[in-house]
Parts: sequence; C-alpha cells; structure tokens
Amino acid sequence: MALPSLSALAPEDVLLDHSRRTTFRLGFDRVVGWVLPLLFLVAILPILDLVYFVAARGAPTLTWSVLTSTNPYQADALGVPIIGTFELMLVATVLAVLLGLFGGVATAELLSENVAGAVRMSANMLAGTPSVIVGYFGFFVFVRYFGWGLSFGAGVLTLAFFMTPYIFRTADLAFSSVPRPIREAALGSGAGPAQYITRVALPIAFPQILTGVFLSMAIGVGETAPIWLTTTPGLLAPHTWTSPVTFLPTLIWENYNQPTGSPYIDLAWQAAFLLIVVVVALNIVVRLFAARYQKRLEGLYQ
Repeated sequence: MALPSLSALAPEDVLLDHSRRTTFRLGFDRVVGWVLPLLFLVAILPILDLVYFVAARGAPTLTWSVLTSTNPYQADALGVPIIGTFELMLVATVLAVLLGLFGGVATAELLSENVAGAVRMSANMLAGTPSVIVGYFGFFVFVRYFGWGLSFGAGVLTLAFFMTPYIFRTADLAFSSVPRPIREAALGSGAGPAQYITRVALPIAFPQILTGVFLSMAIGVGETAPIWLTTTPGLLAPHTWTSPVTFLPTLIWENYNQPTGSPYIDLAWQAAFLLIVVVVALNIVVRLFAARYQKRLEGLYQ
C-alpha cells in the first residue's frame, strides 16, 4: 500500500510532538485564520456603508455642468470650489514636498544621530498635533501677525505645515531603509554625498516617498479646520496670494445642515462624494505606480 505524501497530511499528523502546547498552537492558528477575515469585514462594512450613504445622496445630482460651471451666481456649481481646492493642494503639496524631502534626506544622511533624533521627535509631535491646533497656529501667525487676512496664502502655508510631517517621516524612513552596503559601495566608488543621494538612494526610496506624498495629499484634501480658520469662501477662483478661496471640505461644513430641498444641501453631498472619489483615486494611483516602479527595481539593488 502506498504511503500518503506529506502534503496530504494534516500538520498534527506530520509533527511528532503531540503535546497540549502544540495542539493549542495548531488550533489557535486555525481560529485566527477565520477570525482575521471576520475582523476585516467588521472594519470595512461601516466604511462601505458610509460610502454608499454619501454616494446615494451625492452621485445622482452630480452632473457635468455642476462640476465645470464657474458662474459665481449659480448656487449649484462646484467649478469654483474645485479650482480653489486644486490650487490649494497643488501649492501646499509642492511646499510640503520640498520641506519634507529635504528634512528626510538631512536626518537620514547628513545630520548627527543626536540631532536627527531630536528632529524625528519634533516631526512625530507635529504629526500627532490635532488639525484644529494647526489651524489656530495658521490663524494667529499668517492671518493676524503677517496681516494677510483670511486668504489663499494663509490657507496654503497652514496646509503645507500640516502635510510636511507626513512626507518627512516617509522620506526619512525611505532613505534610512536603503541597504548600508549600497551606500558604502557608492561612496567607496568615488561618488560624493550629493551623487549618492540623487543617483542611488533616491531611485530606491522613490516608491515609499511617493506613497508618503499621496498619503499626505489624501489627508490634507479632507481637512477642514486648518482651512476654515485661515481662509474665507470666494465667488471666484483665487488669483492672488490674498484672494479668498473656497475649499471643498469647508463647503461641506457650511452647507450640510441646510434644510432638505435646498440646493446648498445637495451641493454639500456632491462635494462629499467628490472628495471620496478623489481620495480613493489617489490611493489607487499611488499603489499602482509604486508597485510598477518597484517591479522595475527588482534585482537591481538586492
């Protein structure tokens, strides 16, 4: 009679140790295999229910004319808030990337261990600061002290200040995770620190940095307090540093409690649905791009 293969046997039949401890571990492993998917469903179902709740109210009335109209006297138009949100996020992201990337490179490659540790601790504290505190900081510094008023510039710098710690932490971790032998080989081959950072470390760390940038954008585009405290809505898209600007989350905050049937409550649901689409799209794009870029690097630096 042919003996069964090891792959056809249960784990407890293969192991010679049949103690209670081994039996408990095998049973626990089976239970965890069922519990984890159930916990995932428990966590994801409320999110899916929220998305459906918003989509059912915002998607049916969201038309192309609503998205593109920039008529300042049209109550059911999202053109001006979309342009204002895009400009705010674009300028704030550029500033946050410059500051966060420079800080990440400095702490991972240039600063001493003690100074780098202090910088990391400060960044972690900033990342854990409530957004409303960051909003009040922007209000007192940019709106009051510099005298810019509730304006596009005050909102941009406040949002950039809020996003920078997330990009910094990702960049610092990405550059620190570059294998040490690669750094030693590059410097030993005659490359200077700048050449090593730009030509060797940056291509390896780029997928993680990109993930941090898009993560900070997804967090920033949904924040209300930093922008609500530093800007004022405008009928037109911002064109100067001191112009008023309409941000989608503030539009939701100001109109969600309007009576049923009002065009403004429909505008709030449309803006909420649009924000969900933008955040989901950002996450999908960065995952696909980072995975494709990481695949191109396979075998080059391992």
